[in-house]
Amino acid sequence: MRPDVDPDLGTLYLVPTPIGDPDDITARAVAVLTSVAAVACEDTRNTLSLIRPLGVTARLLSYHEHNEESRGRQLLEMLLAGDDVAVVSDAGTPLVNDPGYRLVAAAIDAGVRVRPLPGASAPVTALIGSGLPVHRFQYVGFLPRKAAARRAALADLADTAATLIFFEAPHRMLETLRDMADTLGDRQVAAARNLTKADEEFLRGPLSGVVAALAAEDPVRGQFTVVLAGRDEGDDDSAKELAGKLATAMIGHGATSRFASDVIREVTGLPRNWVYDRVQSVERTRG
Repeated sequence: MRPDVDPDLGTLYLVPTPIGDPDDITARAVAVLTSVAAVACEDTRNTLSLIRPLGVTARLLSYHEHNEESRGRQLLEMLLAGDDVAVVSDAGTPLVNDPGYRLVAAAIDAGVRVRPLPGASAPVTALIGSGLPVHRFQYVGFLPRKAAARRAALADLADTAATLIFFEAPHRMLETLRDMADTLGDRQVAAARNLTKADEEFLRGPLSGVVAALAAEDPVRGQFTVVLAGRDEGDDDSAKELAGKLATAMIGHGATSRFASDVIREVTGLPRNWVYDRVQSVERTRG
């Protein structure tokens, strides 16, 4: 068991900030930012532009991946001395894809009260506007930048039935969506662009359709949160049964394993790796 909260210590507040529209900040968030001794933030310039119009004058301390350890120790010392501290990110809920987990864990171990505030979150906002199932979802964040590593990471998610949520940079959107289609099949997707801003947009449909729409742009611009349908448990068995029949028939009629795999994947929408393994199994059986 971790120690009880010590009332003589400061409180660590985790404060969400707007992801687009500046009016999305809550009244409680403003009250907390006004009352704390210091605000730990990714970029002091960005946070200053947010809090200055709100009348917040708290001390700003940079807190990012490059100084997380040293700044975390300083913040914990402030909390142990009785000062209240808030952690924010440049946009959205702190700790989600940003530093802060180690500070929160250390604060709890030290008996510091940790108070997370509800508020703006790009993954949840994109999810509820996606039109995809929301009863079970998995936040993935950014995929690896290199193609081979990205495809491997996607392959590991192939059997996940939960709706998947990703972040992606605009210059990698097309290659990432294409890798999703090649690895996971032509699933339904919602690409949420510039959430809560005036030009907010959802591109919804099969991966192939969203790829075609973005390919017409030169270059692709905007901040994207990608919501992808999980494995369809209802259709999976019938699709695999069909894939097995097609593999047997096509290999039996002399089709190459590559040609058979491409056709079966296109027809069934099953992941490339699974289809290839099934075709290889048929070839070994006939051999």
